[in-house]
Amino acid sequence: MEFHGTTICAVKKGGVTAIAGDGQVTMGESVIFKNTAVKVRRIYGGRVILGFAGSVTDAFSLSERFEGMLNKFAGNLMRSAVELADLWRSDKIGRKLDAMMITADKDTLLILSGTGEVIEPDEGVCAIGSGGNYALAAARALIQNTDFGAEEIARKALKIASEICVYTNDHILCETV
Repeated sequence: MEFHGTTICAVKKGGVTAIAGDGQVTMGESVIFKNTAVKVRRIYGGRVILGFAGSVTDAFSLSERFEGMLNKFAGNLMRSAVELADLWRSDKIGRKLDAMMITADKDTLLILSGTGEVIEPDEGVCAIGSGGNYALAAARALIQNTDFGAEEIARKALKIASEICVYTNDHILCETV
């Protein structure tokens, strides 16, 4: 039985980047296994934040490998992401991971996938996971129509996604950089 289901939303606004994630872990298609999982965290001495979605084991593997790259490349977020993606493309890791990750430092916001893509989102807003499209739409609307800051937008977008997506709950954790 596989564990998945989550929503991660990131917003970059006014010199602040916020990454918010819910706490639900779903077993299979119909069982909520955990409500308070932590899927957003600080790494690299607190200078980088990340949120992950997908298969729990693969998400942990992706985030651990990424943290190793940050250590190898002295915290250079873009270089670390590209080098990690290169490992997937050259098949040195040996398999595809069923996970995605959003990561940010004070300057850069990126989406990384377990298949080797590195994407810098448009307009400083992105979301991944089962409720990602709902959170993305909500965050875009909030950015365009309110004066809310990055953290408030990310949290509100997750709350809206939790009201629509059965794989997303409203136990929201948010980190900012």
